[in-house]
Amino acid sequence: MAVKGFAKFVAKRVLTIFLVIVIALYVTIFIANMGGVVDEIVKSTIKMEVAMRFRGPEWQRYDPEEREKLMLQEYELELARRGLNQPFLIRSVIYLWNALTLDLGRAEYLTSDTGSRYVRNIILERLPTTVMLFTTATVLNFLINMAVGLYLSRHHGSKLDKFFIGMAPTSVIPGWFYGIFLILIFASQLHILPYGGLVDVEIVKTRDPFLYAMDVLKHMILPLSSWIISAFFLGCYSNRTFFLIFSTEDYVEAARAKGVPPRQIETKYILRPSLPPIITGFALGLINSWSGAIITERVFNWPGLGTVTYAAINLFDSAVLIGVTVIYAYLLGATVLILDILYGLIDPRIKVQYGR
Repeated sequence: MAVKGFAKFVAKRVLTIFLVIVIALYVTIFIANMGGVVDEIVKSTIKMEVAMRFRGPEWQRYDPEEREKLMLQEYELELARRGLNQPFLIRSVIYLWNALTLDLGRAEYLTSDTGSRYVRNIILERLPTTVMLFTTATVLNFLINMAVGLYLSRHHGSKLDKFFIGMAPTSVIPGWFYGIFLILIFASQLHILPYGGLVDVEIVKTRDPFLYAMDVLKHMILPLSSWIISAFFLGCYSNRTFFLIFSTEDYVEAARAKGVPPRQIETKYILRPSLPPIITGFALGLINSWSGAIITERVFNWPGLGTVTYAAINLFDSAVLIGVTVIYAYLLGATVLILDILYGLIDPRIKVQYGR
């Protein structure tokens, strides 16, 4: 009965997450195309390009009417090639199906560093650098916030604890804002760290893997620091609050009354029960970081998904925007599903619900 109930619970969660992904992708397709406005812009661009082709001297020997007819045929062929000869609503459904099947198509303007126009190649080329930077930042934030939060929960009410409470609102300031000041101090004034980018050209020319790795780490220092500073006080305060909430539970007081050692109370009765919501926040924050922080990557000229997204917005390259959203939606959906399944296995309250 419990297995059948759990399978039903998982099936419901899969269906719910899938429906949310479908709706989110369709809304993204609609917004990325501005309800068809972007397609009209593309059509105008195509018409202009076709007209420019027919201005060459080799076309002047044709009659104006015949040249106009050939231009129209070329224009219609180009529309058909790009799938713009159908109404937007029909194409939006086709786009949705392609997105769900991970057929991301070709970009209109952007290319990968190797010259490919396939959206899949553009994303896969930039995703590793984004994952490298922001996964490192998220993991460091998690470890630092856990350690400091646990320390503050032991010394709640102290001057240091009050200082962190007072500084928590500063985390509303985005990381790129701190990044600008870090660049001004360490790159512009002190000249000890690079302004941005992934690696220096001179290092690439050496073809030395060790020097390359060291230079990448050097370029990561400022963007990493900006993200850690931005989330530091609020992250520590949030974890401290979680630990304090669980430290006042009845079973913790009972353990103290029984004479359980403080270290064991911390690890077994406070830290372990508070981990699920903290792990959830970490997992969702990790997936969210993979979408790329557009402004942060632009400030540090970091060649990741954020930079690609920024370029796609400027060029109205809706195929790339939809592709980035598709990858992010699937990663987020898979993460939420895994967390739901884990909670269903370990949380007694959920076990009771699907066991009925």
